[in-house]
Amino acid sequence: MAEFLYRVGRLAFRRRWYVALVWAAVLAAVGLGALKAPGAADEGFSMPGIESQKAFDLMEERFPGATADGATARVVFVAPKGEKVTAADHRKAVESAVTDLADGSQVASAVDPFQAKAVSKDGTTAYATVTYKVASNDLTDASKSQLVKALDQARDTGLTVEAGGTAMDDGAGAGGSAEVIGVAIAAVVLLITFGSLAAAGLPLLTAILGVGVSMATILTLSHPLGLSTTTGTLAMMLGLAVGIDYALFVVSRYREERAKGRDPGEATAVAVGTAGSAVVFAGLTVVIALAGLTVVGIPMLTKMGLAAAGAVVVGVLIALTLVPAFLGFWPNAVLRRRDRKRGRVEEEAKDNGGTRWARFVLRRPLPVLILGVVGLGALAVPMTSLQLGMPGDEAKSTSTTQRRAYDALAEGFGPGFNGPLTVVVDAKGDTGAKGDADAKAAVSTISRKIGATEGVVSVSPARFNEAGDTAVFSVVPSTAPTSEKTKDLVTTIRDARPALESGTGATFEVTGSTAMNIDIAEKVQSALVPYLIVVVGLAIVLLLVVFRSLLVPLKAALGFLLSVLASLGAVVLVFQEGHGASLLGVETTGPIMSLMPIFLVGIVFGLAMDYEVFLVSRMREAYVHGETPTQAVTSGFRHSARVVVAAALIMIAVFAGFMGESDSMIKMIGFGLASAVLLDAFVVRMAIVPAVLALLGHKAWWLPAWLDRILPRVDVEGEALTRAADTPAPAATPADQEAVRV
Repeated sequence: MAEFLYRVGRLAFRRRWYVALVWAAVLAAVGLGALKAPGAADEGFSMPGIESQKAFDLMEERFPGATADGATARVVFVAPKGEKVTAADHRKAVESAVTDLADGSQVASAVDPFQAKAVSKDGTTAYATVTYKVASNDLTDASKSQLVKALDQARDTGLTVEAGGTAMDDGAGAGGSAEVIGVAIAAVVLLITFGSLAAAGLPLLTAILGVGVSMATILTLSHPLGLSTTTGTLAMMLGLAVGIDYALFVVSRYREERAKGRDPGEATAVAVGTAGSAVVFAGLTVVIALAGLTVVGIPMLTKMGLAAAGAVVVGVLIALTLVPAFLGFWPNAVLRRRDRKRGRVEEEAKDNGGTRWARFVLRRPLPVLILGVVGLGALAVPMTSLQLGMPGDEAKSTSTTQRRAYDALAEGFGPGFNGPLTVVVDAKGDTGAKGDADAKAAVSTISRKIGATEGVVSVSPARFNEAGDTAVFSVVPSTAPTSEKTKDLVTTIRDARPALESGTGATFEVTGSTAMNIDIAEKVQSALVPYLIVVVGLAIVLLLVVFRSLLVPLKAALGFLLSVLASLGAVVLVFQEGHGASLLGVETTGPIMSLMPIFLVGIVFGLAMDYEVFLVSRMREAYVHGETPTQAVTSGFRHSARVVVAAALIMIAVFAGFMGESDSMIKMIGFGLASAVLLDAFVVRMAIVPAVLALLGHKAWWLPAWLDRILPRVDVEGEALTRAADTPAPAATPADQEAVRV
């Protein structure tokens, strides 16, 4: 692989204009496609194989024509303190607002709260439900403006008016300040690391171009593939982070090769052959981990994983082709200023911050190892109380009307009103529909039994389909949607099904957003351990091939587990238990997003392997060339520590930038990934790894002879290429000579 990439790097250097034009053409093509592509269709969230999804599918089958996927708005009216919304003037204002809300070509209905008996017992709160003919993504600006205008006019009457529901979603993903903050911090880190504006700007430029290609491609494919804005957010996060890091590794190795006296063309080819080999392997691990998300069985998660994997592939391709092409345009600009002035590149000092840190760890390996493991273990303890769920309007800021509407409904109608359960009764037997009387009697019995269950506040009247064989009714719990008691209630209702089915001849299923979230959490939780086993097993196999050692892969996998569990513990501490939540703008704590653990395992696996490969491959290279185990550790840190630290700081900056977003899901993902990279890079890779290698000595690099024979040889560190490159190079070509003069 190293020799092939060597040729790729040399070709990209010599044919730099062609490479640059090809990438410019790709960006223009996908950019044009994105401009002409329609918006993503709102296909809704689906989760095959769970009860709530089966119930939802049954509703769509038995109630044809129902706008189950249409946007809705729940408008809440609250009377001034000491007054009632049922007073004549307030009632008139509410009825007028409902009339205004119903005025729109996309509105299907707007239900008057006084006719629907949607008024709280104390008479202070009422709500009107507005249903639209189209999904939230298809609402026009005129419809949204009409909704906002009606709310403002109702507020002018003295009522407190708030609105929630899917019609209030702006559909915006992460954007603006998040990317700007991450890129700005990355620029500072690169400038400090390289001491050159060009060297700092090159990884940023190529990463931004890569993200542009990835995001334009996602937008182009968003409609036919149903990709959401959140899908693009994850791809942007990873595309920007790995794009900068991969270019950073190539540029850093290029400068190292120039310090050995190689001409720009040869230095570029060797950099792509060595650092590029590690980039390919590191990128492959990220892609495999992300593509592996398909086994979880969640369509949305599959799309997010594949889109992000595509962004990583683009980042790898750009690092292998466009970065060497740019080095061909500006071969000396990426060098330090003092090297450019002297006309020669000085080799890196034998003693730097990396070697000093390595010697510190090597002198005290056992205390460092114990401190690192105990610290991460302590941080992982809160993970044992992990509760999974899907944050809704209750997790939004109190500055949003959705959150205020949620609070008003909870206060007026009870905490469970924001998350009612939907029960779908199937009274259709194997031989056809039951008689109307039998079906109604069965539904009545089921409704009465469920209504008598402890924890149920009320049950709505059943609504039958035209065939009379299926009924739907709502169940309002006494507790909030994210409460553990609500989860227990759903379990209790479902456990009563066999007895009710045998007594009535009809069966039922529980669905609704609350039940859906509970089912998703349980499915993800059950899939987490198998997925973790697959990912860790894959890590061991891949690192076994790369490092040709038994203990190094095991050490890497255990370190990865420590960092993932510790970062999950940090997420629980902040977002579930509320410690330091206010510092991040988290106003309401609650269950952790159901998909968060899977995200963290899949993404951090790939990123952790990045640091493992770039750091340990240089140690193995030194060990193979005859250095002692401790000398090899020091050599690896001398060459790689600064670059790995810079790469980790950049990733932390990019991920942390998304913590400033208002969306709680994006904020949680940003915090989780930033903390995971921080712990894995600085505690596991920079402290635990050298400590373990020091304690193991020569045993760290041991591999049974029989296993050595059957394992494929993947020269990730470019050992063979380095030996070949140490031989006298051929005379520089005119293209190389011209590049040196630039």
